Amino acid sequence: MKNPNFENDIKTVTNALNNYLDVCANQKSSVIVQRPMSEILSNLNASDLIKKGNLKDGNLEQFLESYLSNSTKLHHKNYMGHQVSVPHPTGALGSYIDGFTNNAMAIYEMGPAATALEVFMINWMLEHIGWTPAPINEEYDANEYASGVMTHGGSLANLTALVTARSAKFPDIWENGTPANLVVLVPEQSHYSLKRTVGILGIGEKNCIKMPADDDGRVLPEEIPELINDLKSKGKDILAIVGNACGTAAGLYDPLDKIGDICAEHNIWFHVDAAHGAGAIVSEKYRHLVKGIRKADSIIWDAHKMFRTPVLCAALLVKKAIHLDGAFSQEASYLVHDKEQPGVDQMMRAVECTKSGLGLKMFMTIAAMGENGIYDYIESRTDLAIEASEYINSLDDFECPVTPETSILCFRIGNDNQRQLDIRKELLKTGEYYISTTEYKKARWLRCVLINPDTDMGVIKGLIEKVRQINAELG
Repeated sequence: MKNPNFENDIKTVTNALNNYLDVCANQKSSVIVQRPMSEILSNLNASDLIKKGNLKDGNLEQFLESYLSNSTKLHHKNYMGHQVSVPHPTGALGSYIDGFTNNAMAIYEMGPAATALEVFMINWMLEHIGWTPAPINEEYDANEYASGVMTHGGSLANLTALVTARSAKFPDIWENGTPANLVVLVPEQSHYSLKRTVGILGIGEKNCIKMPADDDGRVLPEEIPELINDLKSKGKDILAIVGNACGTAAGLYDPLDKIGDICAEHNIWFHVDAAHGAGAIVSEKYRHLVKGIRKADSIIWDAHKMFRTPVLCAALLVKKAIHLDGAFSQEASYLVHDKEQPGVDQMMRAVECTKSGLGLKMFMTIAAMGENGIYDYIESRTDLAIEASEYINSLDDFECPVTPETSILCFRIGNDNQRQLDIRKELLKTGEYYISTTEYKKARWLRCVLINPDTDMGVIKGLIEKVRQINAELG
């Protein structure tokens, strides 16, 4: 039986979101408005609504109008803030469907369709890497095929990756605990989640060791063997070596091919953090940047960054399924027992005991755009970053520290670090543009993530003029 209230609510939500897209597309509002939290809650009428329980009809319409007006507008072409996708509308419907069906698909019986699409999208990623996915509904040798699991974010994927590496190296880890002499080698420009992961695993942040890097921050593979030998002479045991694809600050790729060879020679787990830069894996134009990625033992890939998928949707991918299958060793008799199993339980491969249907969002996004559509989008964002850097470097008062290799663009006006922070502060006040800042090469830079498909050189030139204006006003 249909629910008329639900149908009315859906129409109200749809109209509100369509108006929101119109506001963004026609730049009728600022990209970002940061009002005081108390003011937002008052405008939302949150206290009254939660007491009376009458969030419907006109109340719902007013609530949505206030909520969306106080939301950061990623669909606005002047949004260049962070590594969070501008979701494709069809992909966003995946979030709605998943939320409504609420199939917590960590075990197959709680979400057969959701699990099937997660496995399908994992296999799609594995094939692009060049690994052979484990067959579906067939027995297979887990040493011979690749596998993966989707997680709620790249930080959790990095944690799962190093848990997997630890279990592969020490099969009895869950009973005997973590050895005290473990270290993990990471790039200079590694994501903070790796240091956090090492702390969570009880290895200790001081044992998260940065590898030698060139002036741009890329790992110097020729210096890794000496570092390995030095650590071994001190009684250290290397759990994993991590390569960037790409780094967070400036978006540069490490020489994965050479790092992979070193890891193979020394029998060390090779993990690649491709949370943001996985787009190069599917791009014929930019795939050379990830040469050698097939040599990795594990890779993380965030679809909610450069694949236009709503948050959160990340994946941990492993070369050998057996390692992921043995990553966790706990018992839950109410979930894991002899039963008819036409699919797979992802729970034993993940930290989460409850998982959203993450694959659905990624599938619906790419199925709406088509593979060529997503490839073209990824390449266009990198092309734009390169064109923008060439333009900025042609100006007398601006500079870029490096030619972009992905959609991340760093630049600055003058050489005063504090001035860059002050400029961003003023930009956020106006709300006309939303960008971030970063530390790179021992300096502070303004930073754009060119992730909105509508952002173009006109936006970049407008931003540069605005930055120049603010700089002059600051004196």
